Amino acid sequence: MISVSELTHTLGNRRVLDEVSADIPKGKITALIGPNGAGKSTLLHLIARHSPIQAGFIHLDEEDLTKISATDMALRMAVVAQDLGVSSRLRVKDLVAFGRWPKHHGRPTDKDREAVKQALEEFHLVDLQERFLDEISGGQKQRAFVAMAYVQDTDWLLLDEPLNNLDIRYAKSLMQHLRKMAEEKGKSIVIVIHDLNYALANADYFIAVKEGQIAFAGETSQVVTSEALSHLYEAEVNIIEKDGKRFAFHH
Repeated sequence: MISVSELTHTLGNRRVLDEVSADIPKGKITALIGPNGAGKSTLLHLIARHSPIQAGFIHLDEEDLTKISATDMALRMAVVAQDLGVSSRLRVKDLVAFGRWPKHHGRPTDKDREAVKQALEEFHLVDLQERFLDEISGGQKQRAFVAMAYVQDTDWLLLDEPLNNLDIRYAKSLMQHLRKMAEEKGKSIVIVIHDLNYALANADYFIAVKEGQIAFAGETSQVVTSEALSHLYEAEVNIIEKDGKRFAFHH
């Protein structure tokens, strides 16, 4: 479990997170939702250690996050951020292969090479593997970064708006991959997501953030209601059920 306690974070004169406390369950898909600027990505970045903690605490499986070594973190948590800043003259296959570095430290085995091959196939990147990152679309690049995190094979996977730039086919495929990872491999996945319907269809747990505070949190079936979502986004959102599935309508 990831436990966040009284987490406060300020950017300039703005308090982005205000004494946030929440538990993120293990072996589940947790959706971080909320309006733009609510603090979702900041919360994810603090958990990923992309930013230093200013006040409060984060524990990963009961260990103080700040006390875990960088090497150990790379073996326990993979992260796909929004800012995918790497060399544009890197080939897709080499980017994906970087995900295995924490395990082999420059000495890849047949197991590592097979993991990369499998990821290229599963994320539909085989035909793109020899191309440089500046030669492919934003959506294709996004899939390559997710594949890199996938082959890292950590217990925790954090993704910041991974559906950006993905068309319907690949967005659906990615969410199916995440669902499979959670159900079959017991992976723990935290995803910042704006598409409520993908979240409703796949997330086991929701954490809603508004104005730097937790608006609601809990199991999807228990806390995600029309009233809760309408209040969160300050716009009418209706949850309906059809064929045993729940959908959010807000048009």
